[in-house]
Amino acid sequence: MSLVSGPGRAVGSQADQTLCVPKHVEYIKNLDSRRDELEYWLTEHLRLNGVYWGLTALHLLASPEALPRAETIDFVLSCQHENGGFGAAPGHDAHLLYTVSAVQILVTLDAVDELEKRGLGGKQKVANYIAGLQDQATGSFKGDEWGELDTRFLYGAFNALSLLGLLDLVDVAKAVAYIQKCENLDGAYGVCPGAESHAGQVFTCVGALAIAGRLDLVDKDRLGGWLSERQLDNGGLNGRPEKLQDACYSWWVGASLAMIDRLHWIDGDKLAAYLLRCQDPAAGGFGDRPGNMVDVFHTHFAIAGLSLLKFEGVEEVDPIYCMPRAITMKTLHK
Repeated sequence: MSLVSGPGRAVGSQADQTLCVPKHVEYIKNLDSRRDELEYWLTEHLRLNGVYWGLTALHLLASPEALPRAETIDFVLSCQHENGGFGAAPGHDAHLLYTVSAVQILVTLDAVDELEKRGLGGKQKVANYIAGLQDQATGSFKGDEWGELDTRFLYGAFNALSLLGLLDLVDVAKAVAYIQKCENLDGAYGVCPGAESHAGQVFTCVGALAIAGRLDLVDKDRLGGWLSERQLDNGGLNGRPEKLQDACYSWWVGASLAMIDRLHWIDGDKLAAYLLRCQDPAAGGFGDRPGNMVDVFHTHFAIAGLSLLKFEGVEEVDPIYCMPRAITMKTLHK
């Protein structure tokens, strides 16, 4: 079970205001059929993430059965290490980001119990691996044994642990204090204290605060102003000032705005129109910009962005977890 970038091109000049759902479903389903191509093997380091992106997009497109459930679960379990973590593909080192994708996939498929039946130590061992990556000095999280700190990892840890019901294994208060140190004067957040504000890091910091129940610490108006300025005249969103628009920022910016109740501060109609121009209506998939190559990463985040905008034909996404809301509601409120 594996997913990689596709061969199609987003031909925005041909795209209208219709979301080509059957084409996108078929595009994602066919990504695993290209194992004889060099591109497939060059993207092996993204394999488990790719399964999460494709599976979530299919659920949002109301096609949850499009990927074979048993084969998907088998692939996820084949990526697990004895330490409880998961690698990008069988034989790859364990890393927090891949472990988060593994948890999200298993939760989406209602298959967390497979960790107890066939996994290497059950969900407790997965959670212990994640908890062991918290840096005791700062409260942040490392991505793996090599020690790189990044607010992406902090968010990922909160995401996966909360889905497993084991967030109490880590020092939440200390992690929250670290996030506060990452806030800049513009109200946005960086990868670490003192780093440049970036929409991707805003999502991770705000998402982690949302999971911790501490959105009260966010200056919502100031941050909402910075995020709303990410929209360009063509309707697309960028990640920081003076950068080009990119379809994936419909998620990083849009979800952040949704979590602080400021999504109405951008022009949703213009953003939706931009995203539809990024799709390939003939072969399926989305690219970062109209006319560019499509791939499963941008396909996933473009569809998730359309879901935030309540676009017709797209299921509701959870802005905190980037998973179908029906699934997170069921998982988190058992």
